[in-house]
Amino acid sequence: MGLFAPWFLAALAGLALPFYLHLLKRQTRKPKAVSSLMLYESRTQSSTRHRRLRYFLLLSLRLLLLLLLILAFANPFVNRNAATLSSDRLVLLVVDNSFSMRAGTRLADAKTAAMSVLSGKGAARGQVAAFGSQLRLMTQPIEDQSALRAAVQAIPPGDGHGNFGELTRAVRAMAQSVHTPIELHLFSDMQRGDLAATFSDLALPANVKLVPHAVVSKAQPNWTVESVDAPGQVWGKDAKPVHVQAVIAGYGTPAAQRTVSLVVNGKTTATKTVAVPANGRATVDFPALEVPYGFSRCEVKIDAADAFPADDLRRFAVQRSDPQKALLIHNYGDSRSPLYVGAALSAAAQSAFILESINVNEAADRQPSNYAFIVLSDLNTVPSLLENSLAGYVRSGGSLFIAAGTSAGGRSQIPIFGARIVETRDYSRVPGRFMAVGSSDSSYPAVAKAGGWPGVKFFYALDVDPGVGPGAARVIVRLGDQTPLLLEKRIGEGRVVLLTSGLDNLTNDFPLNPAFVPFIEQTARYLAGSERQGGARLVDAFLDLRNSNEQAREHAGAQSQAVEVTDPEGKRPLTLSEAASAQTFQLVEAGYYQLRLANGRQDEVGVNPDPKESNLDVIPDDVLALWRGKGNESTQNASAPGAATPQNTSQNKTPQSFWWYVMLLVLAAAVAESALASRYLGTQREEE
Repeated sequence: MGLFAPWFLAALAGLALPFYLHLLKRQTRKPKAVSSLMLYESRTQSSTRHRRLRYFLLLSLRLLLLLLLILAFANPFVNRNAATLSSDRLVLLVVDNSFSMRAGTRLADAKTAAMSVLSGKGAARGQVAAFGSQLRLMTQPIEDQSALRAAVQAIPPGDGHGNFGELTRAVRAMAQSVHTPIELHLFSDMQRGDLAATFSDLALPANVKLVPHAVVSKAQPNWTVESVDAPGQVWGKDAKPVHVQAVIAGYGTPAAQRTVSLVVNGKTTATKTVAVPANGRATVDFPALEVPYGFSRCEVKIDAADAFPADDLRRFAVQRSDPQKALLIHNYGDSRSPLYVGAALSAAAQSAFILESINVNEAADRQPSNYAFIVLSDLNTVPSLLENSLAGYVRSGGSLFIAAGTSAGGRSQIPIFGARIVETRDYSRVPGRFMAVGSSDSSYPAVAKAGGWPGVKFFYALDVDPGVGPGAARVIVRLGDQTPLLLEKRIGEGRVVLLTSGLDNLTNDFPLNPAFVPFIEQTARYLAGSERQGGARLVDAFLDLRNSNEQAREHAGAQSQAVEVTDPEGKRPLTLSEAASAQTFQLVEAGYYQLRLANGRQDEVGVNPDPKESNLDVIPDDVLALWRGKGNESTQNASAPGAATPQNTSQNKTPQSFWWYVMLLVLAAAVAESALASRYLGTQREEE
């Protein structure tokens, strides 16, 4: 037993007050009129009787009242075992099921420890949750022991990356709605990589007590395939050899030889041996990736022979297809634009595209859906039939690149793109006779690959209004006078990129600049939808299922195209309503996902766990003690593997205040004192 505020005991000196009041009580008499005092003898009257204590029961009640009041302010408490606390608390059991818990028997050990805590929680309510990258509640706060045990056993192994900062954020939100104390039992391998960026992100509310249960006590050596660099697309039957490069990493491992294999559609196509230094990395290169037409599921595997075989491979998907056709529509007599664009695609795109060039008079008999993307170069007129056909092509998922040139200067707006032309900018008539790029968005692939277009001189451009609101265009590059130079707009499921200058080496010298080839290459890949980033993603990443914003589509009166997602288990995780409206999809498990996007394109992607999960280093004891709020106290009982046993759990003491019980006694003493004082006051009046 103890006191939270023992300094209030100084008020015990106030117990002398009732004694003082009782001793000051004097016997008073009413004065009586006497004719003469001659016959009265003068003497001193004894006051011994007046100094005697009277009404001992009343005095005792008053002393007890003051004593209880002082004790209440001192806030007494008793230390009680966690298992014997009453049901006015919530025992929250969080089992870590992140990817690293697949190593050895970690997840099974965590469940066993959770069962031990459940058996000793007493009458308190319990709640079970699983924790990977996010907190997932398995039950509501309940007292049903069998339901809680079943929930613990039902926690599946996960592939996400643990984040203790996300866990504390979720617990803080829970503590705002749960007004009772929360006893948070965390069953985890306490991976160092799961710590938040700053320690303040791990702060828990005052009503939450953290009780960590580590299923391992030290780091374990582990080899893993850390990363794979491979293309997502291979073009044609006789394409150039494609290299696959993998990085093999060791965490806490000695120097060793590892055998690395390249697997395509379940068949090993190449094997190499690589020397991995102690606690280091090594790179292995496979010079030729042979895949058939269509999508292929590929893996790089190692023979790690450690306790964590689940991270011994990295998945990626590769698609082999024939070169895609692209169409360039130009003015009659314009031979410069097809020459420069065709040369750039041939030089950089590795035979990914076959460019067909026609003049605008020949475009009426072309079917836009047969082309990966279409380029409009310096068209002075666009026939209404062609404009309607191209508009429908874009809305259904096609891509369009418009180079305005000088011919569009006589129009009021850009066709299909819809931007209003404010005025023309002829920089050949101003001092300096050209304008350079003033600002650019380096996150845009075509701009980033070209290095921001340094040294390019623009002699002519259109000043267009990008608009405002959901249908506004994104300005990617501006000239030095803030004239928009490169813009993009999403229309339906497709996209339109606008260059307010030309591609003919007359309105600028861009086609002769080294930045032109990477710009055309990246723009072509972007518009064709072939920027697949190696066909690999990390668990918990999001995939874009559709290009258009749902609000913009509703404003345009267009109907959403349904998408289709098939997860690694062959199931379809999206409902019918989600398939019709979902903008993105989160990849929650490792494996291969098949997708049919809203623009009609098929895709497949290999999903891998975060490589940070392969580093099995554990949180130091002093850091864990700070997180628990115990300063430099020993954390052996909490962090050792045996901390989850019933014997160790019963040693956890929790201070429980009984301030309210003392206040109830104060109230009862006050009522008794008032009643007894009223009774004695009536007796005293009768005596007088």
